Amino acid sequence: MAGGTVHTRSRTFLPPSPSDFDALLDLSKFLEHHTEPAMLLGPDGEQIPLPLEVYETLTQIVDAMKHHRAVTVAPIDQKLTTQAAADYLGISRPTLIKLIEQKKIPCEMVDGSRHRRLVLGDLIDYQSKRSAEHRAALQSLVEDAEETGLYDVPAEDYQDAIRAARKEIAGERKAQ
Repeated sequence: MAGGTVHTRSRTFLPPSPSDFDALLDLSKFLEHHTEPAMLLGPDGEQIPLPLEVYETLTQIVDAMKHHRAVTVAPIDQKLTTQAAADYLGISRPTLIKLIEQKKIPCEMVDGSRHRRLVLGDLIDYQSKRSAEHRAALQSLVEDAEETGLYDVPAEDYQDAIRAARKEIAGERKAQ
């Protein structure tokens, strides 16, 4: 890439300092009001359209930084330690190890050691699959509730049923 640097490792960008935050807010407002992909303007006046994916990525980065969150850009083939992978997925390392042993997430062994490395793309695939499973399960619950007419029942009836169930459980505990 002429005149630029290609990064093959991850890089984290922190939200701007308070003195630069106003410029970020201006950019955020601009992006909110202009939903079509923008043009990149060079110092010599040359323009080039931003591809839709780049424009959407920019919008997400600006939104995250506007909410004072750092943003990490990483190649899809980046390898992570089991602890970093667990942190990425928001699960414990032992839970991740179980998923690896159950062959739900692939990993690579580091030559000559017991250490594992996971590819970021595999973690993203796992997340997508789990999200799809969760959406399907939720949809199934909604369909069951609709079929049985649960959405037609007043909230007070649910509250009464919960109270009755709690009393029943309390009575069973006292009997033990």
